[in-house]
Amino acid sequence: MSRRGLILFLSLGLIWGLPYLLIKVSVEYLSPEVIIFLRVFLAAIILLPVAIKRGYLRELKGHWKWVFIFAIIEIAFPFGALTFAELKLSSSMTGLMIAAVPIVAAIMAWRLGIDERITGIRVVGLGVGILGVAALVGLDVTGAELLSAALLIIAVVGYALGPIIVSLKLSEVPALAAIAMAMVINSFIYAPFAFLHRPTQSVPLNVWLAVAVLGVVCTALAFILFFSLVAEVGPSRTTVITYINPAVAVILGVLVLSEPITLGLVIGFPLILLGSYLATRKAPTFESEPIG
Repeated sequence: MSRRGLILFLSLGLIWGLPYLLIKVSVEYLSPEVIIFLRVFLAAIILLPVAIKRGYLRELKGHWKWVFIFAIIEIAFPFGALTFAELKLSSSMTGLMIAAVPIVAAIMAWRLGIDERITGIRVVGLGVGILGVAALVGLDVTGAELLSAALLIIAVVGYALGPIIVSLKLSEVPALAAIAMAMVINSFIYAPFAFLHRPTQSVPLNVWLAVAVLGVVCTALAFILFFSLVAEVGPSRTTVITYINPAVAVILGVLVLSEPITLGLVIGFPLILLGSYLATRKAPTFESEPIG
């Protein structure tokens, strides 16, 4: 991985470890619909004027269908599933379950023929990762939380498919234009639901600040880095940012929200990360790729 790729990788991993905490703080006072709308709307009003000024939107001609599909698969469904799930689940558990994204991405990339064949070590990785998810769900998720845990499957699949869509269908368009329009599309999708579920009571300032960071940093800035990382290292390796995301989510959940370190986290965390690493590991070669 190049130096630029490493910097993008670490930056995006840290930034996308924050949303779980910010969402958990926000759902205490705001509905998921309002949180998602404000998140994508803030990102849209930041990115769209820049895309228009630079003339990037004209370059989306012939790609509008895939911009819409990307907006639904990478944003609409995952953002919705993730935010609704945190009504019941802790931020640390949610972040850890999203760590299964590289496992799903590896399978999809293999089936679509855009990654190398599934080797024995990668099969082991898939099994270990699935075992880790099973341990997390089986040990920590109660009956009332099963639906929320199931919702995260939607987010995992969406986040795994997103980089593949970018690589196969949107690699030739300006990242800023595709991201901006995806945010605009989702703003229109979630606006009526946000209006119906708008807050009727006073909302603390820290909650509004959490939503602002969620929209500006974790969405607008993060997706710019996301497209850049896909272009630099490819779709399958991009999803490996979820090695960092869950660690950030767990640390913040424990330190900031005083969430417990459960048996499911202790067992599931290392298994999911190890499984993700093995499942996305490339076949060994005789030449190493230097950084820099």
